[in-house]
Amino acid sequence: MEKIALITDSTSDMPKDVADKYNIKILHYRIIYKDREFVDGINVDSKYIYDNLDREIPTSSLPSMNEMENLFNNLQDEGYTHAIVVTLSGGLTGIFNGVKLVSENYPNIKTYIYDSKSISAGEAMLVEECAKLIKKGMTFDEIVNSLPSLRKRLHLYFVVGTLEYLKKGGRIGKVAGTIAELLNIKPIVAIDVNDGKYFTYDKVRGRKKSLNRIVEIANNILKTKKCRMSILHGCALEDSKKVFDEIKKNPNVVSATFGGNISPVAGVHSGPGLVGLVLFEEE
Repeated sequence: MEKIALITDSTSDMPKDVADKYNIKILHYRIIYKDREFVDGINVDSKYIYDNLDREIPTSSLPSMNEMENLFNNLQDEGYTHAIVVTLSGGLTGIFNGVKLVSENYPNIKTYIYDSKSISAGEAMLVEECAKLIKKGMTFDEIVNSLPSLRKRLHLYFVVGTLEYLKKGGRIGKVAGTIAELLNIKPIVAIDVNDGKYFTYDKVRGRKKSLNRIVEIANNILKTKKCRMSILHGCALEDSKKVFDEIKKNPNVVSATFGGNISPVAGVHSGPGLVGLVLFEEE
């Protein structure tokens, strides 16, 4: 009899009620300042990160090998035979290889690691879909084989207040930086499903137009698809609520979640002003 564990990381912004409901395990990134270190979402919150960005922009690090080892030890003790790990996009992080390295020390647990090519609620929605399939009684192999088709139903877009933090953190990918800043060009950023890096999906001039464009993109998708919707933000509560309220009006939104602030570690790299949209197509 298969006993399947579900694992993700703290950049997924996995809602606590969903994690508790399905017993989803979460690995935590680390946030490193010159004189102190925090565990993402455990002993630091997003407000602390944004409040201190003008003093110091911290670096980030993968979940510790010790945390990963402890997790797999616990899975072994609890009798898990299989594990599905859904990670932050591999174009933004090396967590895929870190988990793979640790999992190889536990041959009794058959582990599959899936690069979500996503982040935040996009990553979380894929994990939740896996959890539902486990609850339905689907096998490990059936769930693993369904992941690419689940990923095709996912849409993620975001805007940031400034490109400064993506540039400094090396997460700029294929998003043009300096000239865009000078001209007040606001790129609509998405993640390339091939290499998992950020790219400019569209660009407009000015903050207001960028938020309106996010709404337009959502409504264009919702013309033909019924979707679950999630909005998250990075120190941009008012703007994100406006976007949320606009998109929520669409009759093809089957459920709408206002997710609040993105994870502290994601906030390090995106800076204040992020408004993010995730849509997941219902079948």
